[in-house]
Amino acid sequence: MVILTNSEAETIREGEKLGCCLEPGSLVALQGGLGAGKTAFVRGLARGLGVESVITSPTFTIVNEHPGRIPLFHFDMYRIRGESELFDIGWDEYLERSGVCVVEWSEMIPNAIPPDAVTVRIENLGGDARRLIIGD
Repeated sequence: MVILTNSEAETIREGEKLGCCLEPGSLVALQGGLGAGKTAFVRGLARGLGVESVITSPTFTIVNEHPGRIPLFHFDMYRIRGESELFDIGWDEYLERSGVCVVEWSEMIPNAIPPDAVTVRIENLGGDARRLIIGD
């Protein structure tokens, strides 16, 4: 599915729509360059999960946990040095918990992403316009 958005608010709204459809145990693999809008999309996704806390990129902490109707485990793999480093942060345990894992920069850990993950590619089209490609 391809969705075009023309503002950050629209990108957030599309994330919220997806968040409303997710179930505990889901994993969302986000891809896109710096400034593509991944964190904005996660803000909406969190809203759809009933998360009320402020969503910021976990670039320096690797993972932020947010309670909600369904808990959100928000990962950022930008600074990770390889898939083996995932075990140090308890990757397997997060995947088994009753929450939704969303992974920014998922392309950095391709072998760690389960085959049933929802893939979302976000492309910056200039200004506030974005192309969201959900699925293959």
